[in-house]
Amino acid sequence: MPVSSHYTPDSRHEQLGPAFYDAVEAAPFPDLRLRFRNQHWAERIGLGALDETEWLAHFGRFEPLPDNLATPLALRYHGHQFQTYNPELGDGRGFLFAQLRDERNRLLDLGTKGSGRTPWSRGADGRLTLKGGVREVLATEMLEALGCYTSKSLSLIETGEDLLRHDEPSPTRSSVLVRLSHSHVRIGTFQRLERLGQRDELRRLVDYCIETYWPEAADEPDPVAGLLRCVVRATADMTAEWWVAGFVHGVLNTDNVVITGESFDYGPWRFLPHLDPYFTAAYFDHMRLYAFGRQPGVMVWNLEQLARSLAPLSQAAKLQGRVGAFETRFDEAVVTRTLTRLGLQTPEPWSEARALVGHFYEAMEASHIPFQRPFFDLVGGAAPERLEASPEASTYRSAHWSGVIDELRACDPLPGVATVGEAAYWQSPEPMAMRVDEVEAIWKAIADDDNWEPFTDAIDAMRMMARAHRDLGVAWR
Repeated sequence: MPVSSHYTPDSRHEQLGPAFYDAVEAAPFPDLRLRFRNQHWAERIGLGALDETEWLAHFGRFEPLPDNLATPLALRYHGHQFQTYNPELGDGRGFLFAQLRDERNRLLDLGTKGSGRTPWSRGADGRLTLKGGVREVLATEMLEALGCYTSKSLSLIETGEDLLRHDEPSPTRSSVLVRLSHSHVRIGTFQRLERLGQRDELRRLVDYCIETYWPEAADEPDPVAGLLRCVVRATADMTAEWWVAGFVHGVLNTDNVVITGESFDYGPWRFLPHLDPYFTAAYFDHMRLYAFGRQPGVMVWNLEQLARSLAPLSQAAKLQGRVGAFETRFDEAVVTRTLTRLGLQTPEPWSEARALVGHFYEAMEASHIPFQRPFFDLVGGAAPERLEASPEASTYRSAHWSGVIDELRACDPLPGVATVGEAAYWQSPEPMAMRVDEVEAIWKAIADDDNWEPFTDAIDAMRMMARAHRDLGVAWR
């Protein structure tokens, strides 16, 4: 097999022991058609030289990678679903397929979605619709382009089955997705062990997470509290990234929150059409529990559940204090990431920067301007020529924006703003937005005519945006 010299397998998760997973087999699929291959990330993990036959063998039939997991592992966990505890969870249509390291020596997981039934399928078919796979690819590409720390869609293969679903026209086409993630250890992984009274296994998991993901926690007098501090900080950063991206995850259950602060598992996600704190992504979220503006509060609630799960190994009051740091970290991250995305240095004093960002979002909400538009038009400090060329020129002349634009122009630009005049993305007529109507149009072309051109065009456009943001200085975690 033509893996590169920097292919570095490291199947550490199985060392936790059988209390944490079940060995499973992938479903046999009647057909395999490669629909998406993330060559950039394949090269970063040493798999870029695979030809299509080898790719299908490993990511469609799940033949083991060299010196990696011999058998896929369906991971065990519990979780709160819409804040109601469910002990019947676990990997029901996916598994951990392999673990390996990237060029930064980070341990990364290859996990699946739609790979067949497991002991945790609860009567479901263990499959993924092709539309669901397409949507996940679009979500990860868009979030990565916006500088968010997200799982990566590595592979999407159509599998030749007809699936019945109650929430979309059926029968519908099937697929299997392979995602690349920093971790699949969820808040719900800890909850399960605490609920079952498995204190030794809970300690083993904590030690594993500190050694593998958060070694700095070991330097604290109480490493358990140190681990929680790291998770709180990373989760606050992730939630702030969603705010600045205008992203609504849709299903923020505790089994969908991993301890590395990495966004993953995309179902009914949406990007905001305009700033609306009550915008809800999931049609079944009748109480708007996971609305855009409630995401920070929900993540605090989820972190409190993690603190409760860790309490047998630490002190409850100390752990709760670590969760209390979320709000400050979130606010700081929103301010700095908003200004960076606008190509501006953070002004001093801090109170001035915080006020400016507050005024910016107030203007966005009051004017109902398309969410991605101001980050596109005002990049570098609201140059008059960009504003006048925008279809929202009259909006920027309104009372909502006049004072904000003056404040932005008073800020010093980042050095990367010099690229705005050269990069193709900033010269485009429209910013990438990936709203639901765009996603549905991409899927319609596939469903009606098997036309993948709008899909590949969208991927190309998002990667052009990613390059522009990198040149601007948007930091990637």
